[in-house]
Amino acid sequence: MGLSFSASGAITSAAIITSTLSPQCMEYKVVGICFWLYCTPYGCKVKTSTKVRHYVPDAVVTAYANTGLSPWTEMSALGAPNSSAQAGNNGTTNHTGENNVLKFKEADVIGHPGGATFSKFASASGYVCQGATLPFIPYFLSTLDAIAWRKGVPESAFPEALTPGVREVGSYLTADQWGAVYPRSGFLHQADDYKTAAVIAQRAGDITTRRGQIHVYLPMAARPRDGYWPAGALEEGDSASGKWQELAPTLSPSCAVFPNSSPRIEAEDGAYAWALWRPYSCCERRGQTFLGSTGGQ
Repeated sequence: MGLSFSASGAITSAAIITSTLSPQCMEYKVVGICFWLYCTPYGCKVKTSTKVRHYVPDAVVTAYANTGLSPWTEMSALGAPNSSAQAGNNGTTNHTGENNVLKFKEADVIGHPGGATFSKFASASGYVCQGATLPFIPYFLSTLDAIAWRKGVPESAFPEALTPGVREVGSYLTADQWGAVYPRSGFLHQADDYKTAAVIAQRAGDITTRRGQIHVYLPMAARPRDGYWPAGALEEGDSASGKWQELAPTLSPSCAVFPNSSPRIEAEDGAYAWALWRPYSCCERRGQTFLGSTGGQ
C-alpha cells in the first residue's frame, strides 16, 4: 500500500483528550458476575455485581526522529536533549551506496491526559475500570535511557535479539514483517518510516508494561485486587494485551494492533504518536469479602 505524507505530526492535549470518545477502542463488554459476602451484626448474605471488561487509554506513546521535537506539543520539552542524548534523526545523508535504511527515533511514554473524559464517556455503558497510569506523568523518556536506547546495551546480546523470527512485529510468513521488538533501542533497519515508528512505539510499550526491565522507566503495571483485574504485559500482534490508536500525523477514531492494514500517512518530520489502550476487568464492590467471579479475567 502506498504512503501519503503529512507536513507535521503535531497534536495537542485537547485533541488527545477528545480522542478517548471511541466506542471501538473502548470495546465495553459485560463478561460475568462477581460474588461478595456482605455481613452486618444481623447476619451475612451474598450480593452480586456485574463484571465488565473494557479498554482504557493508559498512555500516549510518541516516536520521533529529532530529539526534543515530540509531536505532543505541550509535552515535547520533556524529551529535550541532554548531555547523554544530544541529537537524533536518521544516520544517513541518502548518498549512493550508503546504508539509508537504518533509522533512529526517540520515544516517550506519558500518562494519557484523557482519563476524566474517558471515565465520563465509559460510565454511560456501566461500571468503569481504573487504568494504571496518571495523566501527564512520564513513564519512559528515551533521552533519560540513553545507554540502552542508543547503544542497545545489553539487549543486543539477548536471545530475543539474536534469534530470527522471535518477538517480531509482523511475520516473514505473511510478507509483512515490520521489525523486531529486541533489542529495545531507538535504531531499526527499516526503509518505511511509519513502520519504523510503529516498531519503536511497540518497544517502548513493551518496556513500560513490564516490571524489572533493564531500562530507566516507571512501570505501567497496576496490582490486582478483589474485583479488579488489571492489564498485563503488552504482546505484539495480540489485541488481548493492548491496541493502538493513531493520534499523529492523523487522528484515528479506531484502534488496531501492529501490523495493520489501515491507510498509513508518513510524517515528513518523522514524528508519530499513538494512544495505547489496554484491557481491564472489574466489578463494583458489594461486600466485605470477595467470593469469586464468573467470566474469567
